Amino acid sequence: MRKTSMLTCALSTFVVWGAYAGDKLPEPKEKDDKDKEVKKERFIPFREVPARYFDVTDKVLKTDTTPMNEPFTPSVQVGAIAHMFAGMQQNGFFSNSTAESASNWGKSFQMYRGRVLVGGKLSEKGSFFIETDLPVPVGSTDGAGTKNLFIAPILLDCQYEHNFSNAFMVIAGLQLVSHNRNGLQGAAGLMANDFTFYQYPFNLFPSSPIPGNFGRDLGINTRGFLLEDKLEYRLGVFTGRRFDDGAPLRVVGRLVYNFLDPEKDFYYAGTKLGSGKTIALAAGFDVQSTYTNVGTDLFIDIPLGENGGLTLNSAFTVVGGGDPADTYSFGAEIPNTSITYAELGYYFKSAKIQPWIRWEGKHVNATDDQAAAGTVAGNDVEDFDDLNSGTIFGGGINYWFNDYGTNLRLSYTTSTQKGYNADGDIESVTYGQLWAQLQFFIF
Repeated sequence: MRKTSMLTCALSTFVVWGAYAGDKLPEPKEKDDKDKEVKKERFIPFREVPARYFDVTDKVLKTDTTPMNEPFTPSVQVGAIAHMFAGMQQNGFFSNSTAESASNWGKSFQMYRGRVLVGGKLSEKGSFFIETDLPVPVGSTDGAGTKNLFIAPILLDCQYEHNFSNAFMVIAGLQLVSHNRNGLQGAAGLMANDFTFYQYPFNLFPSSPIPGNFGRDLGINTRGFLLEDKLEYRLGVFTGRRFDDGAPLRVVGRLVYNFLDPEKDFYYAGTKLGSGKTIALAAGFDVQSTYTNVGTDLFIDIPLGENGGLTLNSAFTVVGGGDPADTYSFGAEIPNTSITYAELGYYFKSAKIQPWIRWEGKHVNATDDQAAAGTVAGNDVEDFDDLNSGTIFGGGINYWFNDYGTNLRLSYTTSTQKGYNADGDIESVTYGQLWAQLQFFIF
């Protein structure tokens, strides 16, 4: 059997979703009838939702409180996350077009995300997580104007986690993969209306340079906490892009230091809604063959005054695909690029309102060979750089009237790029996107 087939077969047997990073948060000890101390353990099955949600809601999950001298009983929990929105977007938002028609506004109602979540404990140390999603939004249209209504769901996450100790955990299967925080955030805990545009665009879809389904990849990941849980590490090996059976595997690593409270979410929170005490500084890498993606990120979520809390999420990344002539090269699809990202928000506790702003910048500095092999602007490297660079700027206001469980978001985002005008010259163009989005999470 070929190596890739053996890896895929092995991973497919590790069915699904995981624990809250195997974390066991201490709770007050109780005494049974024999005055023996009974240790209570917390198990939180949903990776998509930050653990702090279960600390503030009335629906606190305490699914594993069995006295330690009694037999273990497996547990399963089912939930769902949905994002629905009404939106308006100019036709040129995702293109380099300067045509007059690019300024026209399209209008739509869509089910953007529809996820079914299943998680539970299989043993004292083993847990699983499965999650489905929609491959395209319900209500979106294809190139011919046909509305997508009957959409078969896809398997988004499918992973098994074994918690050997607090310092060493193994997560195997289909999982979210990134070297930076934004690429590892759960959808239910986002502060902005969606993930960033430029932070991890190379493994989002099956057609991406590193084929994936919304940032997921198959592989084996390790994770652990050291220095009184202040230091977190992640290191994993994944299938990446399979040029052929001899292609190297993808290796992704990340190191985080938390200066204040430890943070153990496997899929990170984008905001903690005024209850956080987090300053997390991290660095990471994502490499395969000639593809390299390295960067650093800083996340701050702290109380600011008596009325609320500040959230800052920022990152800087340098990515490149290498020489297009090399074996197993990514150079034709991924030019040398630097990416900067920052979002800032403030949560007002009494009003449950959170205004936020976000800025992203992508600057391409391709080699002559990368520009010649690329799909935009032919052999002119300066034109290639201009047409592949861009900025995103926007902001909005969130109403967290039921915390992560149910909330409303209103946002306006602009995309500024460059494109050829009718005279054949390159000019800068800016287009807008307006969203009103409803989120609900149930379990």
